[in-house]
Amino acid sequence: MRLAEIIELRPVPAAGLLATLTRRCPLSCAHCSTSSGPRGEDTPAEPLRRFVGGFTPEDRPEVLMLTGGEPLLRPALVADLAALAALAGTRTSVLSGMFFAADGRVPTRIMRALRHVAHFSASIDVFHEREVPRSSVFRAMHRIRESRIDVSFHVTGTPADDPYLADITASIRTEFKDQAAILVNHIRPVGRAAGWASARTVPLRNTVDQGPSPGLAAPCAMAAWPTVAFDGTVAACCNQRVVDARPVPEHLRLGHVADDDWPAIRRRCQESPVLRAIRTAGVGSCTDCRSLARRPEALDAARRSGSRPAAGAMDVLGARLQRDAGAATLLRRYGSERYAPLVLLGGPENGEVPG
Repeated sequence: MRLAEIIELRPVPAAGLLATLTRRCPLSCAHCSTSSGPRGEDTPAEPLRRFVGGFTPEDRPEVLMLTGGEPLLRPALVADLAALAALAGTRTSVLSGMFFAADGRVPTRIMRALRHVAHFSASIDVFHEREVPRSSVFRAMHRIRESRIDVSFHVTGTPADDPYLADITASIRTEFKDQAAILVNHIRPVGRAAGWASARTVPLRNTVDQGPSPGLAAPCAMAAWPTVAFDGTVAACCNQRVVDARPVPEHLRLGHVADDDWPAIRRRCQESPVLRAIRTAGVGSCTDCRSLARRPEALDAARRSGSRPAAGAMDVLGARLQRDAGAATLLRRYGSERYAPLVLLGGPENGEVPG
């Protein structure tokens, strides 16, 4: 499963499920958006297994994305969830910080965890490279790719003209001969990164909490996939401030893996009038969205907008148009505009990707 396929599904309501397996991570990268560390919480395993085990061929997400923290600190859980998802036809993607690859090898327990995984992404940036060398990550990624798992790289930098971004993307393209997709993003001032930026007065692109321009709302594709947080709560948004904050704003709370099954979560995600309004018209910035519960008039307006007879059809049409526009188009909005075409690497589009 190529990264571009995953990104193209991102605007489609309930086409995917994001699951945080832990907030633990053995690395201590200064730019971490989740503030993960060695003592983070683990997401309850048994409720999560039951939840994913409730997928059926008739009612399932297309993709299950496992993240953290570092999800491969729980290799047995990764293996179980990927196997359960595969039984229903759901493909699994894993995003890792590559803590295990300092010597370039992939431990047996990690390869065993990945045996049912369709896509594997490695986070690499100037912070990760201080703890896991680039050459070691590359060797490990070759080993994973030899197991017939599609691989990609998630790269993070500061501004679009960051020389590190130019260097690392060129290095990946050369090493993997344009057969590994690259998703480039900018550091956001959330989690540990907020303190890192403040201490260095580094201006960061804060698209996490800004609308496209002052006072202008825009459709939000990030309210399409349910996200399982560290405590099993399921939110309708992957914004880190939503995932970490308690309580989750009621209009963004879809349920809990211990209490609800996938059909119930999917139905709430797809049919919530407020979420439909957010996905099709937007409500301003992410801050505006999170604060809807404290603004009854705005919340009621969103509910009325999403309850109109044509709202469901507009939601479906909007998702289809965004999916048809392709992965690079979506990343020009949510990632790095300059490097967005690199998400198309790894497939027949290779020759069309600009250098």
